[in-house]
Amino acid sequence: MDMKLEVVVVPVSDVDRAKQFYKGLGWREDADFVGDESFRIVQLTPPGSGTSIQFGVGLTAAPPGSLRGAYLVVEDVEAARAELAERGAPVSAVFHEARLGARFLPEQAAGRAAGPAGDRKTYGSFLSFDDPDGNGWIVQEITTRLPGRE
Repeated sequence: MDMKLEVVVVPVSDVDRAKQFYKGLGWREDADFVGDESFRIVQLTPPGSGTSIQFGVGLTAAPPGSLRGAYLVVEDVEAARAELAERGAPVSAVFHEARLGARFLPEQAAGRAAGPAGDRKTYGSFLSFDDPDGNGWIVQEITTRLPGRE
C-alpha cells in the first residue's frame, strides 16, 4: 500500500505573520479556515510539492519554532538560494558537509563547508533558513534520485 506524506504541521506563534512569510516565498495558499477563537487552520504548499504545511490555532501543543530539519528539495541549490533571498528568507550560504550530519547543526557550527559539494554530487549541497518563529528548513540539491526514490 502506498503511503504519501500529505501535510506537516508547523508550530507558529503568529498565524498571520507565518502566512505572510510563507506566501512571500511563493507558496500557494490552499486554505484558511476559522472555526472560532480557539481554532484556525492555514494550509500552504511549496511550488511543485505534493506535500503541504499547516499551521494555525488549536493544531498542536508543540512550541512555536520547534520544527527542525524539514527538507525542501531542489534541482539547483544556488538558484534556490537566490530566489529565497530575493523573496526575503533569511537563507544561509550554500554549503556541503565536511562532517556527516553538519546540515542539522546551526549555521555557524563546525562541519559546514562553504559552497556546493565539489563535484556537485546529488544529495551533497545544502542551504538552510528559519521562518520568523525559528522553525528550521533544510534545502537540499537533488539532481538524480537514488533507485526506488523516483
